[in-house]
Order: sequence, then C-alpha cells, then structure tokens
Amino acid sequence: MTASVRSAQAVVAARRARVQSLDILRGLVMVVMALDHTRDYVHAAAMAFQPEDLSRTTAAIFMARWITHFCAPVFMFLAGAGAYLRPGPARLSRFLLTRGLWLVLLEFTVVRAGFFFDVSGPPFILLVFWALGMSMIALAALVRLPYRALLVASVAMIGAHNLFDAVRPDSLGSLGWLWRILHVQGLLVTAPPVIVAYPLVPWIGVMAAGFCFGRIYELEVERRRQLLIRLGVALTAAFVLIRALNIYGDPRPWQGQGTPLFTVLSFLNTTKYPPSLSFVLMTLGPAMLFLAGVERLRAGDRNPLVVFGRVPLLYFVLHIPIIHLMAVGLTWLRYGNAPFLWLPPPTLGTSRDGFPPDYGWDLWVAYAVTFAAVSVLYPICLWLARIKATGRGRWLSYL
Repeated sequence: MTASVRSAQAVVAARRARVQSLDILRGLVMVVMALDHTRDYVHAAAMAFQPEDLSRTTAAIFMARWITHFCAPVFMFLAGAGAYLRPGPARLSRFLLTRGLWLVLLEFTVVRAGFFFDVSGPPFILLVFWALGMSMIALAALVRLPYRALLVASVAMIGAHNLFDAVRPDSLGSLGWLWRILHVQGLLVTAPPVIVAYPLVPWIGVMAAGFCFGRIYELEVERRRQLLIRLGVALTAAFVLIRALNIYGDPRPWQGQGTPLFTVLSFLNTTKYPPSLSFVLMTLGPAMLFLAGVERLRAGDRNPLVVFGRVPLLYFVLHIPIIHLMAVGLTWLRYGNAPFLWLPPPTLGTSRDGFPPDYGWDLWVAYAVTFAAVSVLYPICLWLARIKATGRGRWLSYL
C-alpha cells in the first residue's frame, strides 16, 4: 500500500470518527441551554423584565442570560463542522436537505408541543430548529462550492450583514415578508400569523463557517490545538476591538453606566436577533479556546457532556417538556389547581394578567430545576448514545 493511499484512508477515517472535543463542547452548550429555558418558566424576574435591561437587572441575572448566548451560535457552528466530518459530498447534500426538513417539521410539532403543550393554535413561532433546519437546507447547496469560495461567502455574511440593519421590511413593499425572514425579527401578517424569532441571516453563514472550520480536524492534534488557540485569541481580540470602537458590528452601541461593572455589562450586551458581528465574535472566540483546552482531554463514554453532545436532538426535544412539567409541579405546590397551570409563562407570550402577581421563583430555583432536568435526561440520553455507537440503522442520524 502506497503512502498516498494510506494518507487518503487516514483522512477518511478521521472524517468518520467522532471528535470528542466537539462532543464535549456541544454537550456543555446543551446543559447551559437548559438554564435559559428554565429561566423562562420559573424565574420571577424573567416575568417582569428582560435580563439585559440594565436599568432593572442585576449582575447575577444578566450573567445567567449572557452565558446562554453561547448556545445558538456554538451549536450552529458545530453543526456545520459535524457536516464536514461526514463522508461524500453527494450523500452529504442529501443528508443535509432531509435533516433540515426534519428539523423544520419538528419545530412546528414536537418542539412547539414541548413549549406550549399545544400544536394547533396560532401564532406559529420560528425558533432555533427553524433556523437550524433552514441553514442545513441552504448548506446542502453551498457545500458544492469550492472551499475558499464558501469560506469567503460565510465570513462575508457574518461580517457584512450589519450594513443592512437600517433596511426595514416596510421599505421593500411586497418583499417585506422575505426581509423579515432573512434579517428582521418580528411578526409576519399571514393567516395564521407567524412570528420570526430567528431570522436566517447570518445563521446560514455561521453554519457554513463551521463547515469550513471542520477541515481543521484533518490536522495532527498538536498543530490543530495551536491553530485553535490562535483562532480563539484572534476572534476574541476582534470582538474587543470592534466593540470598543463602537462604530460598527452591533446595532446596539454600548454606553458608560453608573458603575464600572455595569459598563462592562453594557459592553457585553450584544444583539442576538439576528446575531450581530460582535455577538458572533464574542461567542465563537471563547468557544475556539475551549476546544483547544479540551483537545487532549480523554473523557469516558459515560461523561455527561460527551453523552449529551452525541445525542443533542433527543436532548433538545425532551428537555423543554421536562422543564415545563417541573414548572407545572412547582406552580401546583404553591397555588394548587388553577387554570394557568398548563399555559406557557408570560416570557413565552401568554398574557401576564392570567398569572398571579407573585408568579415565579428566585434565580437559585432556576438553577436547581436545571440540575434536576439534566439529571432526568442523562439516563435517557445515555441509552440512545449507546445505541448510536453501534452505528446500526441510517435513521439513527436523525435523532
């Protein structure tokens, strides 16, 4: 066997092997995400004001929300990297297309049922599974581009989309609905009405950039680790510089506050919907450094982060109804039987008038419920992770 053949086989093997550091980061993101959704259901302050409202929030409340900002961009980016590690462009395009359609279907059925315990009534909300699914559908076509062209296009989408922040849907006439889907969060006046919570640009660019990033995992470990450190430092430094200039990169400029701490919070208070350039740099830079830090770590297959990182879809669709049911249980213990027990909380759109004035609990309760929900999820996810490890059945890649 020639050296070139062995080298090609090694590349194929590397692509097909799971990269544990990616699983660990993905699993950490899933755990942190549970905190965000738990806050929506049980935290008293979440019912009264946005955690980023510096006129009302505390540092603890702000950071409990800020840490969850890493979830969507990191997960989207890792989905792209995972796609790169799958073999064969023709099979990859077909997989991305079908999986993207599957995620969009889940958004309107299983995910909606978990959030609201109802799949029928309007409005319909385009949340993260919508953005993930549509980004995968777009990537199914984009992977046909040459590598450098795709890299340039993805970076341009992330870096330049804030140039169009001033464009409003109303100014585009009959195409205003399309601009709202692509770039402006808000309501689509349709029948039934649709709320676009996750406009698609630049999420498509983040996933495509992750796909390009996947090439790093064909490198030797130490070289890869050094490159991850350089990328992480560069992206984080770019965030600090662009944010400090306060000219471009986010539609919400930071401002000096009454204390140095709150000035720092204002600096960190970047825009998620859609994710600004500053938001993406702020989250992906530290994520690269984390990957470098765990590159040499060898965790067991029962490690919770590894387990959750290998079955993120099952984790996601289960964690929401589990948290919702725990919130119902807490509510029943405090108020007994009441008509608002099975409704989603005001943070998810239900009228505040339908809930008691004192509804909600302290922040520590949100952390406790998060821990309980993750503990319930662990054995279920471990079961599926073991089944997937056998590699039996193409359908397993859709779970």
